[in-house]
Amino acid sequence: MGDPEMPVRTQQPGAERSSPLSVAMSARDRTMCDTVRMALNKNHVMLAFQPVVQTAKPDTPAFFEGFLRVLDPQGRAIPAAEFMDSAEKQEMGRQLDTLALARGMAALEKVPELRLSINMSARSIAYRPWREVLDTALKRDQTMGERLILEITEDSANSLSDVVQVFMRDMHMLGISFALDNFGAGFTSLRYLRDFYFDILKIDGSLVQDIHRNPDNRVLVKAILSLACHFDMFTVAQNVEKRLDAELLAQLGVDCLQGYYFGAPTVSPYWKRQDGARSA
Repeated sequence: MGDPEMPVRTQQPGAERSSPLSVAMSARDRTMCDTVRMALNKNHVMLAFQPVVQTAKPDTPAFFEGFLRVLDPQGRAIPAAEFMDSAEKQEMGRQLDTLALARGMAALEKVPELRLSINMSARSIAYRPWREVLDTALKRDQTMGERLILEITEDSANSLSDVVQVFMRDMHMLGISFALDNFGAGFTSLRYLRDFYFDILKIDGSLVQDIHRNPDNRVLVKAILSLACHFDMFTVAQNVEKRLDAELLAQLGVDCLQGYYFGAPTVSPYWKRQDGARSA
């Protein structure tokens, strides 16, 4: 008699074995999202402002970019890279966009000479609280539209391309400008430059850092500048951290420079320091 046939073990759908690393990362993501959600509930968020300077006048900011800072229970800023990917897929991402826009519009209303860029996801376009913040602020002061820049990444714009195109067209009528963020970071479709209504092209920092000793990146940046010129787009080089990089980018014809070489993001920009001095 032969050996009895061994039963075949079947695996239930969705029961694929997870590695210890993936389990640990999932647990970390859940913990981080819980921390961010708690910060949102307690309104423990603020904007940090980084100058974007004119290449021809490095001591003169063309505008500032506002970065949302989410604080943990100890009051420390949580690095956005640790939660943004997970938050983007949830309503939490829309809430973060709404708070960033609200803080940004408040700064524009308070400082009449300020021009400010705020990051957003294409998914926030249809999020009612986000639109209410934008519409309410513009009704109070129509000049804020002319001083507001909304930054959208390539991936985000592509995810809802039809919605984004209509939104950008409508917002242009209110004076709002748009920046294509992190251009060149990954796979780049040149149709963005043709089909959308971007006014500003922000060159990704991966092409900018140490460009003075990287001939390949110099070729790529030159090509990007040529495209921007053809489509009448203003250019900003991101993550400029060295004098030699800044000098070379200026020689190549970049319009504006942004990075720690010119100033780190700060929660105490000049207008807040002036207010503090006046109240002292």
